[in-house]
Amino acid sequence: MDIKFNFWQRIRELRKKLWISQEKLAQIVGLHRTYIWNVERWEKNISLENINKLAKALNVKIKDLFDNL
Repeated sequence: MDIKFNFWQRIRELRKKLWISQEKLAQIVGLHRTYIWNVERWEKNISLENINKLAKALNVKIKDLFDNL
């Protein structure tokens, strides 16, 4: 499997567990909603800064985002 696919599957899983939409997650982390949409579709790579923002928004440690890789 593709590493981006696995990473974004984990983000999606955690986001849905918290009942947060892509749009709401984007608002929380200060990114545009289409950015979240594009990265969940594996069309964009993500920076370490944005990974950190996502981990904080999803209330997990950064390492937890990579559990299924």
